[in-house]
Amino acid sequence: MEVCYQLPVLPLDRPVPKHVLSRRGAISFSSSSSLFGAPDPRQLSQRRGAISYDSSDQTALYIRMLARLGCGSTSASSDPERRVHRLLSFQRYLHSSRLLRGVPQQIPLHILDEDYTGQARCMLEKVGNWNFDIFLFDRLTNGNSLITLTFHLLNQYGLVELFQLDMVKLWRFLVMVQEDYHSDNPYHNAVHAADVTQAMYCYLREPMLAKSLTSKDILLGLLAAATHDLDHPGVNQPFLIKTDHYLATLYRNTSVLENHHWKSAVGLLRETGLFSHLPAEDRLNMERDLGSLILATDISRQNDYLSRFRLHLDQENLCMSTASHRHFVLQMALKCADICNPCRPWELSKQWSEKVTEEFFQQGDIEKKHKLEVSPLCDREMNTVGNIQIGFMTYVAEPLFAEWARFCDTRLSQTMLGHMGLNKASWGGLQQEPAPVSEEAQPSTACADTGDAATAPSDGSTATTAGGTSSKEIPQGSRES
Repeated sequence: MEVCYQLPVLPLDRPVPKHVLSRRGAISFSSSSSLFGAPDPRQLSQRRGAISYDSSDQTALYIRMLARLGCGSTSASSDPERRVHRLLSFQRYLHSSRLLRGVPQQIPLHILDEDYTGQARCMLEKVGNWNFDIFLFDRLTNGNSLITLTFHLLNQYGLVELFQLDMVKLWRFLVMVQEDYHSDNPYHNAVHAADVTQAMYCYLREPMLAKSLTSKDILLGLLAAATHDLDHPGVNQPFLIKTDHYLATLYRNTSVLENHHWKSAVGLLRETGLFSHLPAEDRLNMERDLGSLILATDISRQNDYLSRFRLHLDQENLCMSTASHRHFVLQMALKCADICNPCRPWELSKQWSEKVTEEFFQQGDIEKKHKLEVSPLCDREMNTVGNIQIGFMTYVAEPLFAEWARFCDTRLSQTMLGHMGLNKASWGGLQQEPAPVSEEAQPSTACADTGDAATAPSDGSTATTAGGTSSKEIPQGSRES
């Protein structure tokens, strides 16, 4: 029997209000903004969550980061805790209060009945299919794919009732998670997080995992997938390091982004109090295990995890009844889900390939503009979507999914390897095909058109040219080389 949960929130068939989605993270304490008034629009355009590109805003953001690291510590009285809560996220507190204020508890709004209707609900009935079109689902949910999908999966597994999660806290947590992804990132945005969560669900259903994982493992796996790139700035770790960004200093140039994603997720868990009803030791263990999963997605540690996985498979000593082994398998599952785009059907894989490449190129444009050394794969004049994807499949994706297929020799594993082989061949074919040129075009024009076609993003956004104006500015502490 389907359980219908109820809570006073906005219906899913409407987009999240602009006053919620327009906020980008930490509140500014600079003279150009007011704590109780509307923020300066110029600062809203410059601020990107805890990754701020406004040098005047760094003190407030740094305080927020440091405070979030210790926001769960016990205090002598409730008043200091309340002051810290408002210091960290007054605007978020204010908007969430407005969202829920005046809605009578005795007349709740239905989520799973009236609001999960139409084509979106039909898609959720097939959420375990590998060809699930997350782009279509995001459109059908008015840009709320991450909220809708994650809530549905948690409810489908019965985790809401099993862990006695407060529905208002859960809904607020999911809204805040989706909100803290940057919608202007071509790739690392909430749709990517929803796609990874859907892939993680497919892996959790594999027989090797489904018969062994505990409810806690499943809860952690889904939450880690949903939050694994939280507040991603759209640039990579080497960029943050070479520009002396304060996050690189805070995490000592080690798994900078992954540590930030984890701490941001923990901050939201504590801010919403989603696990506040659990014993303190259980809460800390959940946060620690969540961090261990998210940190495993650091691509620079790929070979370490792959070598360990391969050794386990060679020695046939993975024991799924052991908690540490189950956790390691969850880490590998999340790593697969995070980079599974080459394993999707061509129509989906191609879109993701173009989006991630455009994000690379946008970083390269920033580096050129500020006379920094352009990072590998980030120069749109030297690379194409095809050659980047072929290299990624050859050296990163294929070795990982080959070992995953050894562990889970199932129809899904073989399907993924089959799609990846076809997609790699398709990119190879596109690399060899000359771009179509009209008969009237001059040779010089044809050359320019060919270059533009190789790097144009699929979503119709205008690519930033080298030396031109970019939507992103250089972070604080940057230096020109």
